[in-house]
Amino acid sequence: MTVVREAGAPPASRPRPAGGSARPGRGGGRGPAGSGVWPYLLIAPAVLGMLYLLAYPLVRTVLISLQDFQLRQLIQGDARFVGLRNYQTLLTDAQFWQVVRRTFLFMAVNVTLIMLLATLVALVIERLGRVGRIAVLSALVLTWAMPVIAATTVFQWLFHSEFGIVNRALQQLGFTSFDRYPWFAHGTAAFTILVVLIVWQSVPFAAITLYSALVTVPTELYESAHIDGASARRIFRAITFPMIRPIFMLVFSLEVIWTFKAFVQIWVMTNGGPGDATTILPVYAVQTALSSQRYDLGSAASMVTVLMLAGVLVFYFRQMFRQEGEAL
Repeated sequence: MTVVREAGAPPASRPRPAGGSARPGRGGGRGPAGSGVWPYLLIAPAVLGMLYLLAYPLVRTVLISLQDFQLRQLIQGDARFVGLRNYQTLLTDAQFWQVVRRTFLFMAVNVTLIMLLATLVALVIERLGRVGRIAVLSALVLTWAMPVIAATTVFQWLFHSEFGIVNRALQQLGFTSFDRYPWFAHGTAAFTILVVLIVWQSVPFAAITLYSALVTVPTELYESAHIDGASARRIFRAITFPMIRPIFMLVFSLEVIWTFKAFVQIWVMTNGGPGDATTILPVYAVQTALSSQRYDLGSAASMVTVLMLAGVLVFYFRQMFRQEGEAL
């Protein structure tokens, strides 16, 4: 039966469900007010784990750097607070500043070579066919997946003074002076080998990341540039690099961090030697803590390393954001 409502009469109210509220999400704890705590509960284990693994060691290092903490205090636990005395001792040590200069040189050489080679490799991959692209990317992934200790051991074998392949190959090419040449007994040679090792390990990640950014550049921009007669260098400078610049800067920042705190390769291959030719700040901190049993000075060196790295990144990001602001 059809019900006819007179004009101007108020509409009939809808029946409410029994035992419920007229507004959705207000009853039963199923609305926003009832579910607001669940996201925090879900991320709580990850946050607590991060605080335990990152924040606690950092705080503990800061505390040790402010104490007289040597082997006796490590065993008995009666460390005495000395304030900034460890930092004063460290910053007035001439050897420490030599290590700082070597660290920045090591970082600059590695990052420059990594970004240059990675950009070239990414550009080459972009221009390869399907088969060549798959082959090169597979080789990069396998290189990237190789464990650090395994790669370092292989390089030790390659440059072994008596059985190394490098010495054998150089002798066959006519360089007889490399017969039983002790690569790791010369500071410059050991430094160069470490640079080659770290660059070889770091280029795959940077190249793959930059290639993923290159494929996002619209092809219409390249077609227009070719029609206008632009050269390849001009196209890269005016189109390619501005488009991939955010990813390029991200990779650059990551490589600065990774090379600045490189430790495993140096410790396994040269232990900071010969002498201190390959000693950078992380290695210096460990040597001070373990060899001299000065855990307070080692912690202070670690904190100075963190502050220097943070300063480099802050300066770099300020310059980057300033340039982006000027471009806008």
